[in-house]
Amino acid sequence: MEYKPTIGLEIHAELKTKTKMFCGCLNDSEEKKPNANVCPICMGHPGTLPVINKEAVASVIRTGIALNCNVPDLAKFDRKNYFYPDLPKGYQISQYDKPLCEKGYLEVDGKKIVIKRIHLEEDTGKLMHSGEDFSLVDYNRAGVPLMELVTEPDIKSAQEAKKFAEELQLILKYLGVSDADMEKGQMRVEANISVSKTEKLGTKVEIKNLNSFRAVEKGIEYETERQKELLKDGGKVLQETRGWDDVKSKTFPQREKEEAHDYRYFPEPDLPPLKHAPELIKEIKAEIFELPQGKRERFEKEYGLDARETGVLVGDKKMCNYFEKVISELGDWLTSIEGSQVMNNEKFFKLAKLAANYLTSDLRGIMEGLSFEKLQITPENFAEFITLIYKGKISSKIAKMVLIEMFKTGADPSHIIEDQKLDQITDVSEIEGIVREVVAANPRVVKDYKAGKENAFQYLIGQIMAKSRGKANPQTARDVLNKALTE
Repeated sequence: MEYKPTIGLEIHAELKTKTKMFCGCLNDSEEKKPNANVCPICMGHPGTLPVINKEAVASVIRTGIALNCNVPDLAKFDRKNYFYPDLPKGYQISQYDKPLCEKGYLEVDGKKIVIKRIHLEEDTGKLMHSGEDFSLVDYNRAGVPLMELVTEPDIKSAQEAKKFAEELQLILKYLGVSDADMEKGQMRVEANISVSKTEKLGTKVEIKNLNSFRAVEKGIEYETERQKELLKDGGKVLQETRGWDDVKSKTFPQREKEEAHDYRYFPEPDLPPLKHAPELIKEIKAEIFELPQGKRERFEKEYGLDARETGVLVGDKKMCNYFEKVISELGDWLTSIEGSQVMNNEKFFKLAKLAANYLTSDLRGIMEGLSFEKLQITPENFAEFITLIYKGKISSKIAKMVLIEMFKTGADPSHIIEDQKLDQITDVSEIEGIVREVVAANPRVVKDYKAGKENAFQYLIGQIMAKSRGKANPQTARDVLNKALTE
């Protein structure tokens, strides 16, 4: 039998609240000045008392409900005791046996991965290593609300783990509870991996602080193979915590893995237990709108898009919201033309696909990472741009020129076309004149076409479009050229 991996994930996400978890200091991940957002409470000064951030609690419950979790009537905070320079109190306020949420699941590629618990704690500070014989500590992050999600060991491959983390990040963004930017450390993944030939789990090894989806996948792949090779050679896997070296693409030992008793958990004496009112849960449920998987399914059904198109759109919440506004405009326009509701018909699907393709390829390429919130092109103008293409008023070449100008100026596409004289040539006699000139200038290519070389026809079409500056109606040009070559 082959060794098979069993993987569980622990994912931390910094919550997007105005203030820290137990004090009034700003929760500002963009703050550059070290130790600017600190106070006696988050620095653990004697005699100070923490106060629970209600919005942070609501954010965790919102996440739990979205992930099909049970929200127990009672939750409490505990002290997790360990010493580290970036932990100012000498302990961390966390949750141990009574978390805010438990027993949920997230579906990935049709498989339900069970979520054991989601709890709330405070983040640590940041150690800044100088490369000399000392390190500096920035406590701006200390005390920031930190949500931790723990899965059951249900994951069977590095690719599955990566997809789980990607989908969770997207859900957190859709819920508005966290920006979950891994580059900024707002979301960190830890993976517990063991390999075994039987149903009995092997010795667990944890990889800490995987800070990109690539690191999640590559780290788990490496560690799985490392354990397999070790066992095949007669060695023994040690229960330990390992780090991930992104440059060398390998894990390395850090320390032996701690158990719960090593942290000497006990109830936080300065915070009361939390008893959730049914009204609060009901209120939070009402705040949860359509999540990514539901949106993908609706886009495929209502707009006729394929899985690739929906995946790209839904993967960027701001682009997705922009697309929905464009679709609304296109639906209204088509309804006004057809005289009745046109959702879910072939013409509407064609418009939706045109919009999706130009949005996810041409426009996104021009934007070069710019947020859709800062885009000058209004959804109304983009919808008008799509209708011009749909009606054959502009060719694909002209469309690209118009879109670039719209991006630069935010102007209406019809005005751009009029001002720059980019109207498509649809007059047959005018196109016939261009075709005659192209045929006369390329006798050898015409001879090749008549000899059976189909590529010659495409070359001539290219010459026609070039001579007309991309303005000739492509289908009319093909029809006229075809007639001219068969005469």
